[in-house]
Amino acid sequence: MPPRAGFEEQLKHIQDEVLLIGSLVEKTIHRSVQSLSDRNLELAQQVIADDDEIDVRQHELEEFCIDVIARQQPMAGDLRMIVTGLQVASELERIGDYAEGIAKISVRMGDQPPLKPLIDIPRMADISVNMLRRSLTALNARDDEIAREVWQDDDQVDQLNEQVFRELVTYMLQDPRNIERATLLIWVSHNLERVADRATNIAERVIYLSTGLIATEGQSWSDVGLDSDTDKNGGGSE
Repeated sequence: MPPRAGFEEQLKHIQDEVLLIGSLVEKTIHRSVQSLSDRNLELAQQVIADDDEIDVRQHELEEFCIDVIARQQPMAGDLRMIVTGLQVASELERIGDYAEGIAKISVRMGDQPPLKPLIDIPRMADISVNMLRRSLTALNARDDEIAREVWQDDDQVDQLNEQVFRELVTYMLQDPRNIERATLLIWVSHNLERVADRATNIAERVIYLSTGLIATEGQSWSDVGLDSDTDKNGGGSE
């Protein structure tokens, strides 16, 4: 097999493995929130156990990427692809940790009666997972337009997080007995807000991968690469 063909297979393996980890992470987010909504402790325990596979796959991919860099000494766009794979896998591992954290909260709450119907938290989960899925689609296609849309959607989750926080603080003020359960739900909301932030980080890496550009001071990532006269400091050349 020609050297370049073997290298292309290695690059494809990196991308395929990132997408596989992303798929596992998506499932853990949904299952963690479902375990909370349904008071399903068995499902919560499964989410906690499944996080080990995500951790192992992320570590193995990191070792693979380092080995490829050492052996192939890639340049420009190829090096950006490998480094992006490393960074995205790290983001996904952290998202898996947030899902595990939600599952642990579900276990801690056990069979306590729900403080309130869960409406905004499942919405946050749906939006965050959708952002994650689209950021990975953008990565697979190297589509910076999709990545920009993901970056802009982060505000929706931030607003819901603030709304959940205000509502739960009200429950605390009304009855001190609500403090523990309300605090736990605040942490769930916080974790989902961080999932969206990590999906946004992935979108930023896709924009960099696609354009070779980074956001300058005061510049929105959604504007990166749209101006042909943009300074390409830090982007490198193909």
